[in-house]
Amino acid sequence: MLFALLLGMGFHFLSEEGPCVAGIELASSLVLKFGVALLGLGISIEQIRQAGLLTVGIVGASVFITLASGPILARSMGRGWRFGFLTGGAVAICGASAALAISSVLPKNKNSERNTLFTVISVTTLSTFAMIVYPIFANLLELDDVSSGIFIGATIHDVAQVIGAGYSISEETGDTAAFVKLLRVTMLVPIVLLTLLIFRKDISGGKNRQLPFPLFVIGFVILICLGSSDWFPNEVKIILLDVSRWCLVTAIAAIGMKTALKSLRGVGGHAIALVCVETIILAIAVIVILLIVKM
Repeated sequence: MLFALLLGMGFHFLSEEGPCVAGIELASSLVLKFGVALLGLGISIEQIRQAGLLTVGIVGASVFITLASGPILARSMGRGWRFGFLTGGAVAICGASAALAISSVLPKNKNSERNTLFTVISVTTLSTFAMIVYPIFANLLELDDVSSGIFIGATIHDVAQVIGAGYSISEETGDTAAFVKLLRVTMLVPIVLLTLLIFRKDISGGKNRQLPFPLFVIGFVILICLGSSDWFPNEVKIILLDVSRWCLVTAIAAIGMKTALKSLRGVGGHAIALVCVETIILAIAVIVILLIVKM
């Protein structure tokens, strides 16, 4: 993701005019939503059922706390609360993928692409840092393999870094972390719908028109159901999940192409601090809940 983003930014001039503009717009919108919808194949209803209410509750509570803190922190730092909602959602759910999905339904303004790009860069960088540091924290807190997996899966932003951190501890921790991470991905559906409800006036232009329901959310839910079926070929599922990753990489490259590097200067240090604080809040929330449960 990060390499694709940086590569795209190097070809920003192609998005200003010429025959590439239409393709860049297509990749940053339709291809993006298609890739997010295909993520549903990585989750099964049986996995969610076997997780138990405790694990689901930990994931749900930590996501809610982080998402709610985003707008509040953003306002206290002199940023718009919409920007806090975007960064909070990205930190709380699944990093770059969540940032792309949420930004696709947020009302657009002149800073939309810049804010999305900044969020993707921030969460990807912090995920890599967390992949190294969080296993050390889990060891210092003397968490067992399952608890360590829950902590890592519920706090690190991107899937690849969750896998790297989890399996660096043990196979059981890696398996648990990967599943908990997928549970967080399922939160995309209610969060995208919540975004539509919160910004319904801006999206509908202030009129009482019907909200444009995101079809990729329907596709996400349908593919969870299809992927949960015994008759759905596992080989096809693996192929389509690879297609999903390539769609998301293509989309982030297109967003990079639409954003001038110099525009990131306007984001400011407060925005960096915001994402860092949200990441810390998520980690603290999960640790506190785990320690309470262990007591």
